[in-house]
Amino acid sequence: MFLQQILNGLTAGSVYALIALGYTMIYGILGLINFAQGEIYMAGAFAAVLLLSAYQVNFFVACLFGMGVAVLVGVALERFAFRPLRGAHPLVPLISAIGASILLQSLALLLFGPEDRSFPTHFEFAALDVAGASISTLQAAIFISALFFMILLMVFVRYTRFGKAIVATALDQDTARLMGINVDRMITLTFVIGSALSGAAGIMMAIYYNATYPRMGLLPGLKAFSAAVLGGVGNIPGAIIGGLILGVAENLGAAYLSSGYKDAIAFAILIVVLLVRPRGLLGSRGH
Repeated sequence: MFLQQILNGLTAGSVYALIALGYTMIYGILGLINFAQGEIYMAGAFAAVLLLSAYQVNFFVACLFGMGVAVLVGVALERFAFRPLRGAHPLVPLISAIGASILLQSLALLLFGPEDRSFPTHFEFAALDVAGASISTLQAAIFISALFFMILLMVFVRYTRFGKAIVATALDQDTARLMGINVDRMITLTFVIGSALSGAAGIMMAIYYNATYPRMGLLPGLKAFSAAVLGGVGNIPGAIIGGLILGVAENLGAAYLSSGYKDAIAFAILIVVLLVRPRGLLGSRGH
């Protein structure tokens, strides 16, 4: 039972971590919490489902298309909802992010209706026995895929020219400009990466639960925000650790306390972290 909940928690936590990476990267470069990150997650899932349902394209092509649509939504938000507000009072872009979240939910409800849409994968998922616990090949695929994206991001940030430019921009935009870095381009690239990760997370969970609906990004987005705070907002390894801890904690809580507490556990952890260690597990005092 215990190991089963750990495995289930790692599956959910790896998805929270992907969304949390979007939060933490955008905060690191702009000092902004993008509360529309959950709706980017939703947009990626809907795009993949609609393409698969309408045209029966290759599954992996549909997933890439979904991630691409998520990127377009994220870049549009950066360009029209956040860029004009740079330098404004911090509450102004925060309100803009909340407004964008509500707008995207309403658009999805208007365009696609409130009903759930299943995700047509046409794959057979077997169950694997791990030390007496059961894990499906789908769970394993989600965890491994999420881990792949996390490692890819960390390698990109640490070892590539663009990754180092993003870090430099996050540290000091004025100095980055003096070094010849195009700050606007780096901010857009950050939204591209964060949105692609959220889109991938949305597709994974749409397959896992076999459902997409307009408000599907609300709770995962808020839980991922809690994970980012837990790890330390602005810290990439912290977002990964925070997501995994949160996924495991909520599954253990649902199993040993009550399933009714599952969604509340993430926010209870958020409150405790803000009271005890506001900068998070790996966050610096500057965050």
